[in-house]
Amino acid sequence: MSLLIAGSIATDHLMSYQGKFADSLVVEQLDKLSVSFLVEDLEIRRGGVAANMCFGLGQLGVRPVLVGAAGEDFADYRSWLERHGVDCGHVRISETRHTARFVCTTDPTGAQIASFYPGAMSEARLIELAPIAGRVGEPEYVLIGADDPDGMLRHTDECRQRGYPFIADPSQQLAFSGGDLIRNLIDGAAILFSNEYESAMIEQKTGWSADEILSRVGIQVTTLGKDGVRVLRSGEPPIELPAARDVVAVEPTGVGDAFRAGFLAAMAWHVGLERAAQVGCVLAAYVVETVGTQEYTFTPGQFLARIEHSYGSAAAEDVAPYLKALS
Repeated sequence: MSLLIAGSIATDHLMSYQGKFADSLVVEQLDKLSVSFLVEDLEIRRGGVAANMCFGLGQLGVRPVLVGAAGEDFADYRSWLERHGVDCGHVRISETRHTARFVCTTDPTGAQIASFYPGAMSEARLIELAPIAGRVGEPEYVLIGADDPDGMLRHTDECRQRGYPFIADPSQQLAFSGGDLIRNLIDGAAILFSNEYESAMIEQKTGWSADEILSRVGIQVTTLGKDGVRVLRSGEPPIELPAARDVVAVEPTGVGDAFRAGFLAAMAWHVGLERAAQVGCVLAAYVVETVGTQEYTFTPGQFLARIEHSYGSAAAEDVAPYLKALS
């Protein structure tokens, strides 16, 4: 299966300051602000929604094609992803911009001083899908995740024009997008991914009812946090599943991306929507139990055992052949 994952590629640079920002700020002089803080540590985490999803797919033996824009500083990140089963041969490398970067310093009170540099992500609008499909084969799906808005729109339009089935996953861009853009991004999608809050935002901003949204997409998948997931199709009974059992939550960043990766991997295995949601929930559990979006590990046996523990022996039997193939 040729699976194109389009979206952001980024790194997070996270620092900790041991003092309090408030102690260094003079309210009456904020218009002349010039301060520097000595931090104790620096943690660099790999991220970006497309890269996160591709990493998860690679962990489950599905070799996805990463579609996005990065800078010349992408070399180490590229090597990491390729070692974990991701095709990075079609990432656009900017000649003038660095890879998108989030830089954040946090003090012990939880106060933060942060900046986001979109950088090369802005060049996603220059990427055409057809040449990629010509090299890797016509895609079974193109997932269009949060990215440069013009790039998201271009990829969606191209999928419609060329007949590529596309998956709408606007996620973080919903808060910054108007109704017209959101309508264009989701209308006609084979699958629409969102969490519960994002679903309400889509309804509010598009002016479409829940039923109308469902009539415009093939499948609507809504993650419900600790309450699991809901999968809807027009004219079909809903599929509602609990989250994986006995999850010890540590840090939620990237959990949605992992769910999508697990769901799409199971779709590639052709084991049905219920199994796809179950695999997604278990992969998401590994991320929420780990600090970092691409730091989790598991063996095929561990993953299979967790499927059985959470969803029963029938679920484990259905996905076992694909997990055993990984070893």
